[in-house]
Amino acid sequence: METTKQILDDCTARMQKGLDFMEETLLNIRAGKASTGVLNDIMVDYYGTPTGVDKVASVNVPDARTILIKPWEKNMLAPIEKAIINSNIGLTPSNNGDEIRLTIPVLTEERRKAIVKQVKEEAEKGRVSLRNNRRDAVEAFKKAQKEGMPEDEAKNGEAEIQKIYDRFGKKIDEVVAAKEKEVMTV
Repeated sequence: METTKQILDDCTARMQKGLDFMEETLLNIRAGKASTGVLNDIMVDYYGTPTGVDKVASVNVPDARTILIKPWEKNMLAPIEKAIINSNIGLTPSNNGDEIRLTIPVLTEERRKAIVKQVKEEAEKGRVSLRNNRRDAVEAFKKAQKEGMPEDEAKNGEAEIQKIYDRFGKKIDEVVAAKEKEVMTV
């Protein structure tokens, strides 16, 4: 039989993973400001091994609209440029022979609204994940109660699960509000 602490810790850990995943997903959504996060999923062929751009080059954000990529080996310029073009992130690399510049275009009002809609969709996925974790934890308490856990301890555990759910729901709202503000700021 699982203890109350085990069920609560497991639920909290899974909700935290869901929140972290949602935050990571939101980082990859371009908001009109330069962020190295847009390169996170891009893999470069480094001597036959798929490797992240940040592992073969220095990646910086010199200003709010530019990402600067300086490969540690000059022969990596072409593979990095090719990987960026093939990644469909919507940015065109500019290669000057030493470094690659990615210029972030200004977002139109229509595009900003579409991004906010996408952010809200990701937030809803995060909330669904929280609800599923809450349901699983409540079921774990009901199962533990059948296996001998005192009824009041199970009810207190379920109440604690609701508090954890509310806390993570509030965090999702805060993250989404911050991302919306970032997207809508011109």
